[in-house]
Amino acid sequence: MSKIHYDFGSGRSDPSTFPVAGLQAAATKVIAEQAQELTEYPGNLGHPGMRKAMALRESEREGVSVDPDHLMLTNGSMQGVTLSAEALQDNHGDTILVEEYSYPGTLSAYRNLKLDMVGIPLDEGGMRPDKVEEQLERLSKEKRLPKFIYTISTYQNPTGFVMPAARRRQIIELGQRYNVPIIEDNCYADVHYDGPLEPAFYALDDDPNIIYLCSLSKILAPGLRLGYIYAKPPMLDRLLARRSDAGSNTLAAAITAEFYKDGIGAHAKVANPVLQEKRDLTLQGLEEELGDICVWSVPVGGLFIWVRLPEDVDRQKLMAMSREQGVAYLPGQSFHFQRRDVPYLRLAFGHLTPDQISAGLPILARCIKTCRGSNEGRDFDSLF
Repeated sequence: MSKIHYDFGSGRSDPSTFPVAGLQAAATKVIAEQAQELTEYPGNLGHPGMRKAMALRESEREGVSVDPDHLMLTNGSMQGVTLSAEALQDNHGDTILVEEYSYPGTLSAYRNLKLDMVGIPLDEGGMRPDKVEEQLERLSKEKRLPKFIYTISTYQNPTGFVMPAARRRQIIELGQRYNVPIIEDNCYADVHYDGPLEPAFYALDDDPNIIYLCSLSKILAPGLRLGYIYAKPPMLDRLLARRSDAGSNTLAAAITAEFYKDGIGAHAKVANPVLQEKRDLTLQGLEEELGDICVWSVPVGGLFIWVRLPEDVDRQKLMAMSREQGVAYLPGQSFHFQRRDVPYLRLAFGHLTPDQISAGLPILARCIKTCRGSNEGRDFDSLF
């Protein structure tokens, strides 16, 4: 197998912005000061300092009060995805609503739990409320209302779209009307470049049926495996009752809490401009190389660009050819809730160097053009 030189597949932040010195100083301090706590189990909620730091993160961004005692630390956001689903699930085959295209890790977890996923179409504002309502009405008549609605509402993975506040309110109202909980996954929350900051679901309504998931994998580092669930009682109690792992990593939480004790903004101001430059470079390369045959999203945050391909691209051949020439990406099929082979691919740009982006995109573009069945120009103007 050829070596991958241009990995557009993996969603990670820029390694050069990882705050080595700051975390080293924080580690030295907390190991000296919190040695006793490190010898104990953290408990279901987790390290109190980290919960306080993340409550500050949320309240500063959302402009609402966040109680640290309503935050449960998790081992990455994926534990939150699984734990919340397990807490709300009654039986194999239970129905849930998801975005038609969503994060593969979440889709895999839901498949493993044997949940019946109903995919909601997307547009440039994310999950479509009219289609949510249509499915809720249908499922209500069939007496199998979904156990929850799952959405990545901000810098959606894979599309990068942001759901406007008015649409969020519509979905909250639908959840309340049908008594269906909403799980909002906001793990890209602080990876913001430009445009308005839309509020999280919980900042719009204090409904205890709203469950919020967040992570530090995208703004700091996935290797820390730090995430959290924010939920109000009685939903919080239901989630805590499902937990059985004695809590999350106390050492990682203590170090990160010390590093972020004054807020996450200072680090975001270092990391995000670097990512924004890479986003812009990727968009520029797409326009130069594929502007006549493809369209793509222009994300205002997050780490991903969603690319629509011409229908006549042989997608299996494209995957094999691009990898043989050292370029990796994730195909649209990976993100489809039914694993349908669709004419899309996702490009992640965060961890690549500018030189890798500039060199890798022309190779990918040549592969796409070679794998087409015609030389026709683009016959579509939107992503959907």
